Parts: sequence; structure tokens; C-alpha cells
Amino acid sequence: MYRYFFNMEKKLIIFSAPSGSGKSTIINWLMQEHPELDLAFSISCTSRAPRGTEQNGVEYFFLTPEEFRQRIDNDEFLEYEEVYENRFYGTLKQQVEDQLEAGDNVVFDVDVKGGINIKRFYGERALSIFIQPPSIEELRRRLVKRATDAPEVIEQRLSKAAYEMTFADQFDKILVNDQLEVAEQEALEMLNAFLDD
Repeated sequence: MYRYFFNMEKKLIIFSAPSGSGKSTIINWLMQEHPELDLAFSISCTSRAPRGTEQNGVEYFFLTPEEFRQRIDNDEFLEYEEVYENRFYGTLKQQVEDQLEAGDNVVFDVDVKGGINIKRFYGERALSIFIQPPSIEELRRRLVKRATDAPEVIEQRLSKAAYEMTFADQFDKILVNDQLEVAEQEALEMLNAFLDD
């Protein structure tokens, strides 16, 4: 029985959301409070330098911009984005396969386009969830309350959020995060239904 369970095909869960929607909070709650889900965080690559105590292979795989471009040319990424000039982020196909083979269900915290690309690559083996704020006004309130961004940065984030929300219908599930505890339970139900399938 144990062997059969271990050999069951592991799955992928993709979370995308506009900044300030509570995505990271929900993911962290699922991973900390529900170890039975066998969730492991996808480790992305970046071309930026490590910050603080960040370690290669733990928070990120740190590559030079040249190494990143070479891997793009070799078609090694599931998804990637050049956020600023020479500042890349992306997910390596091989890293995801290694995590699945290790017996983990792999969780992604990615931007909207990255989420759509990963879903397209893995199809039914992946569940894509779009976490949406109740409204742009509520998102503005949250970002102001967070007090980490200047007013013009908040306006940029809100403009981007409005654009990202136009992609919501390309995800398997839309989860409106109006009340955090309710949204966490709804996310748990979505994952349980998908992983038990």
C-alpha cells in the first residue's frame, strides 16, 4: 500500500495573483499547517545577486545574466521573465521534475503569464489558482496599509493588477480573498479535491 501511494504521480499547484492579494500568505499557511499535502516550493532561478542570508539552491538558484540567457537558448525554462534589463527570473524544467520525482507536490508562486505557461506545459497534472482581491479599491487599501511602497509605486501596482485580473479566466480556479481565513479554507478544499482526484 505504501509503495503504491509513493508511486502515485505527484502534481503541481500554481498560484498567481496581483501584488497584495494575499497569495504568499495563503501558500505559507497551506505549507506550514498542512504537511499531509506533501507540498514543496518550486525553487526559481534569478540573475540578481543573493540578498542577506539567501543561499544558492535554497531560496533561488543564482545565475549570471549570461548563464540565464544560455539556458533560455537551450529551452531549459518552463517560464521566465526579464523583469528589468539583465534581471531575470524563471523556473527550470529539470528542477521541477527532480522535485516531483522526490515525491513532492510542487507549488508555484508566479506571475500571471508564468502561471499560464506552466499550466499549458503540464495540462491536467497542474491546478492553476488565481487569487483575486475583492476589488481594486480594496487592493489599494491593503497596499497603503502595508506601507512598503511610495504612492506612485502603489499606483503602478494597481495598474498592473487591473491588467493581470483580465487573465483570471485562463486559470482553473478563481479564489477571491475577501476574508483571509475563509480564503485559506477554500484553497485547502481546492487542493484536497485536486490531489485526491
